[in-house]
Amino acid sequence: MRIDKYLWHIRYFKTRSIASTACKKGQVKINDQVAKPSREVFNLDKIIVRKNQIDLQLTVLDIPANRVGAKLVDMYRKDTTPKEAYEHGELLKKAKEHYRKQGTGRPTKKDRRDIEGYLDGELPSNTP
Repeated sequence: MRIDKYLWHIRYFKTRSIASTACKKGQVKINDQVAKPSREVFNLDKIIVRKNQIDLQLTVLDIPANRVGAKLVDMYRKDTTPKEAYEHGELLKKAKEHYRKQGTGRPTKKDRRDIEGYLDGELPSNTP
């Protein structure tokens, strides 16, 4: 089975075209070699997928015939990603939150209306 199809079947990517694009960008490796989307996958191959700045590592246990449900994914792959990789991802997420606080940025429609009302001399909508 093709690597892009396999990654889509075991739900690492939402669509097959996204999986194919990740392969073309060099974010997927099979046995430490960069894989093209058409590269074949066999049992016991070791795959590394770079997703959300984390190198996810998995071993192919079996090839599914169709796209499988989330509960059945573990029958077809073994996740060998070290815990440090997930911890590193959590640190990156917290660093991004610290850099720019959630909710700051472009005003919402309600904020914009309150600002316009304030400029026109009206009271904000959340004030009784």
